[in-house]
Amino acid sequence: MHIEAGVVQGAKMLLSYGTAAGVIGMGAKLALEHIKENGALSLLIKTIISTILVFVFFEVFPHYPIGISEVHLILGTTLLLVFGVAPAMIGLALGLLIQGITVAQFDLPQYGINVTTLLASMLILNYATQKIVPAGTAYKDITYSQMLKMSVIWEGAIVSWVAFWAFYGQGFGAENLQEIATFSGAYMLVVIIEPFIDLAVLALVKAFYKSGSCNIFFNKRLTNCKV
Repeated sequence: MHIEAGVVQGAKMLLSYGTAAGVIGMGAKLALEHIKENGALSLLIKTIISTILVFVFFEVFPHYPIGISEVHLILGTTLLLVFGVAPAMIGLALGLLIQGITVAQFDLPQYGINVTTLLASMLILNYATQKIVPAGTAYKDITYSQMLKMSVIWEGAIVSWVAFWAFYGQGFGAENLQEIATFSGAYMLVVIIEPFIDLAVLALVKAFYKSGSCNIFFNKRLTNCKV
């Protein structure tokens, strides 16, 4: 989902600064809500774990440049379900920034674009999850069909944002359309395997997470725990 350098240039980059500020602002609002409900230490721990995982997703997991961007296996649904939306958003933003600073400095000028793609997609996923998973259902009890819907929405949101930036920066020429189509087709293949990984992670976490009790490392909704 890292947009290639040069796809958006010059004054057009100003839009990415505005969208980045908007989604980061939403993340900050959700972080404050998380602190009120769970405490600052809970947010800190979950954010640190999320950030480490995001860096691993970007640098250790297989990733391939295709068309206008790169195909990554970013387990956004896992981050949301296991840690909550605020730690997931902060982890995505920090993991992306750390990657840019340490190993991919050429991506830093596109940080506003890429962070918008990730955080806006996470906001969309969070909203969709509230509609897909009934209010009383613990995340540990999510079905494959529910997880598949969430994965499609997560990956689809990322693809849509990447396509938006490509159209915004390069227009609707035949070459650009072909590159967008190539990237989109390759990225959506991730949907085939991601739900299985997500369900496996949930099964592993809940095996060590006593139902009904709260754990500072995980989202309360994972087992609908009570304080």
